[in-house]
Amino acid sequence: MRIFDYIQEGGPIMYVLLVLNIIGVALMIAKFMLLMREQKLTTINVASMQEGLKTKTGSLSGEALIELIKQEIQSYMHGLEKGINTIKIIAQIAPLLGLLGTVVGVLMAFKVISQTGMSNPANFAEGISVALITTVGGLIVAIPHFIAHSYLLGYLDQIESTLERELISKVLK
Repeated sequence: MRIFDYIQEGGPIMYVLLVLNIIGVALMIAKFMLLMREQKLTTINVASMQEGLKTKTGSLSGEALIELIKQEIQSYMHGLEKGINTIKIIAQIAPLLGLLGTVVGVLMAFKVISQTGMSNPANFAEGISVALITTVGGLIVAIPHFIAHSYLLGYLDQIESTLERELISKVLK
């Protein structure tokens, strides 16, 4: 059976999962590319932030200067974090949508039993098939999104710590 046959057999919930997966994968690819590029440009970003801080620091020193540096980095990191929560949300709701499909499929199966009895198991099996397909679909969407979310957070943490370390060492010289 082809993948689109499974999607069609799973019904509307599978189409929702497909759309979420397309959005999530596109976001993951874009974020990985952006963060890899940002990691390579760390030295340039540090120099740029250092220039921006020169105008703000004036006579600041010590803890006030470090706090200003951390605020500057947090502001910069906020821009890089956009879209990461969307990946997390997709990872969280995909299994729930799969569970919803499971419930709908089981309801379909019981409806067939109540209408026709167990005289035709093929009709009963159709509802169970929908239940299983949507469960699998939800998990197939969720698992890569959870993994990507974790990796992206790791990338962000690495970039942030590198920026902080380099910027503090350059500004406090």
